[in-house]
Amino acid sequence: MIDVAYVPNGDRLRLVRSEGEFVILLDRHELMSTDLYASEEALATMTCDRLGLRPDPQWLIGGYGMGFTLRAALAVLDDAAEVTVAEIVPQIIDWALGPMRVYTGECLDDPRVQLVQDDVAILIDSARGAYDAVLLDVDNGPEGLTRRINDWLYSREGLDAAMRALRPGGMLAIWSATPDAAFAALLAEAGFTVEVVPVEAMTGDTVGGDDLEHVILFARKP
Repeated sequence: MIDVAYVPNGDRLRLVRSEGEFVILLDRHELMSTDLYASEEALATMTCDRLGLRPDPQWLIGGYGMGFTLRAALAVLDDAAEVTVAEIVPQIIDWALGPMRVYTGECLDDPRVQLVQDDVAILIDSARGAYDAVLLDVDNGPEGLTRRINDWLYSREGLDAAMRALRPGGMLAIWSATPDAAFAALLAEAGFTVEVVPVEAMTGDTVGGDDLEHVILFARKP
């Protein structure tokens, strides 16, 4: 074990290293690891594919995690893009700039990136037509696993706030470890056009990489 952090109003996080790979654990739950990240990258690349070319794209990423989604976003967005990353646990960034620097690279120094140490829900709730894309990977799916207050993000009230925060034709994309038909239906009830896409969890050169799938829920604003 390398370090311990605590989610505000939530539980304990542990950064663990084993044979060169890093894992962040929430108690006994594996939240993320450096050998299982293909779907986190797909969260960014598939969102970009669906949005197409948009002038001065504005993205909001909820949760830095291990930075895979951010780095994938920076690789596909142009120089005019701005990406706001909301990370509520300061130690996550300390880990990114410390023991995990080999993975972080220069992404947090990219001039397109604005790092905000705050709850992504606050940014969503206060925004009006601000973002082309809102990407959420703050739990293991549409429930408040890391802290119960995150349930608001996946409630009808939270989805209505996300709708207001997006520009016309904008995209709310939510990473999930498993399918959730009830949440997909709630997205549709909130007025989004919904696409549920299974994605490989591991990179193609990983043994057994096609055996595990995660899910991304894409919800487009009219």
